[in-house]
Amino acid sequence: MLTANILNLFDQSIYYGTIAVENGRISQLTQLGPERPDEPYVLPGFVDAHVHVESSLLTPPQFARLAVVHGTVATVSDPHEIGNVLGVAGVKYMIEEARRVPFKFMFGAPSCVPATTFETAGATISAQDVRQLLAMKEIGYLAEVMNFPGVLHQDPDMMTKISLANAFNKPVDGHAPGLTGDEAQRYIDAGISTDHECFTYEEGLDKARRGMNILIREGSAARNFEALIPLLAEFPGQVMFCSDDKHPDTLAEGHINQLVVRALGKGHSLWHVLRAACLNPVLHYRMPVGLLREGDPADYIVVNNLREFQVQQTVINGEVVAERGQSTIPDLRSEPVNQFSCSLKTPEDFVVKAIVSDEPVLIRVIEALDGQLITNELHLEAKVEDGQLVPDVEGDILKLVVVNRYQDTPPAVAFIKNFGLTSGALASSVGHDSHNITAVGCNDESICKAINLIIEAKGGLSAVGEGPAAKSILLPLPVAGLMSDIDGYTIAKQYTKLDEYAKYKLKSTLLAPFMTLSFMALLVIPKVKLSDLGLFDGKTFNFVPLQIVKS
Repeated sequence: MLTANILNLFDQSIYYGTIAVENGRISQLTQLGPERPDEPYVLPGFVDAHVHVESSLLTPPQFARLAVVHGTVATVSDPHEIGNVLGVAGVKYMIEEARRVPFKFMFGAPSCVPATTFETAGATISAQDVRQLLAMKEIGYLAEVMNFPGVLHQDPDMMTKISLANAFNKPVDGHAPGLTGDEAQRYIDAGISTDHECFTYEEGLDKARRGMNILIREGSAARNFEALIPLLAEFPGQVMFCSDDKHPDTLAEGHINQLVVRALGKGHSLWHVLRAACLNPVLHYRMPVGLLREGDPADYIVVNNLREFQVQQTVINGEVVAERGQSTIPDLRSEPVNQFSCSLKTPEDFVVKAIVSDEPVLIRVIEALDGQLITNELHLEAKVEDGQLVPDVEGDILKLVVVNRYQDTPPAVAFIKNFGLTSGALASSVGHDSHNITAVGCNDESICKAINLIIEAKGGLSAVGEGPAAKSILLPLPVAGLMSDIDGYTIAKQYTKLDEYAKYKLKSTLLAPFMTLSFMALLVIPKVKLSDLGLFDGKTFNFVPLQIVKS
């Protein structure tokens, strides 16, 4: 029996009392008296309302080990990353791995695998596959509908998947960056109830006023908390917190608990904040997560006070899964599964010949934006040497490459600004959403070396320096080329070393260079991205040429 201050999120009250647990459920709540501020507080556990577990580079058991320390008891998990690599088999792999731990993963049926027809993925998840998945009790919703043009134009396949979710009475998640006004209304009217892609207050306000649930995202690369948190005061029943994509180093440091403290620090109501962090996701997705009521599963956390929210204990189904900063979930290993079939490359594979012209050669350059998934399109004069387009390192215009990892095809090459590398290259087999190999670098030799490290390992993250004594670092990801098969805390430390090498040795100026790199092939986020098939305009949904020819 636990004695502490107990929070009731439904009537917004606090009292000093006891919690009795039997067979994993709360059997009795007893009020002993008024709140005692010098005693610990008990409240429902935190829920990440939208996350791709694969982006943590960890398997579900390892993700759970790290998350429970911060008071997270459940996630709304979209497995479309592994779905793009292995299809339905990948989704089922995540479900089976999740069953090994008491953590409450609610998985979705991926709606857009592949995300578009303008890239090469490892698998397709059809409408019939979605039907099969939605029939499973472990699948609680239709995962993010990224193909918003398909919704607006009534694409039959997309609309069938949404109709299936409605037939199974399961929510439909959205993904419509920048969509507002009448188009947003049409998207919502199709039955889509959430969006985690709002990146301005005005966009979030427009969608919230139309009844959409706004998920405030704060991940390793995409960080929209500051822009969107004002919505909480006006729409407390429609706001949730999520991380979307969070690397292991930042997950080891904190999770939804950090957003709770930040929101309170900005003066938001305690009850509004906890509604977003604990209550709204459970109610919206009808999650089997306890909310500190008699008869509920005993899912709760104990914190030191209602300012710092230092998590002293996390309990799931009556089982203590974390205590004073230490996870009690066992360190479980997972059997690797994968699909990786491409041969080693040569520097010559990445050569781009310049168009012969008497005028300076203009090229489209992707402008990466720190803390955002959206990009800008710049038209800049190319650096040309021996008839080839080459990186302009001094001008921070580097070469960007995407290599098809499922079959041998010519690499796609473009240029990108704002990575800040002054030497070497970075490469990753985590490349949303098809997860081909994405690399950025200062010269073809370094890019080739970084890519080949990943091909040889059949998945991973790599950083390569220049010169005969330069160091190369590889973090292997043998599980679908997305996740490690070892201890999560070890991976967090290894990732930190890799991240520091990219920033302090190779001089990347980005907050999360590998996470940013992973989104440079995500075609459904405007403005311009690079798939394995070429440079792509995310607003017109068409390929565009790298070199701009004046008429």
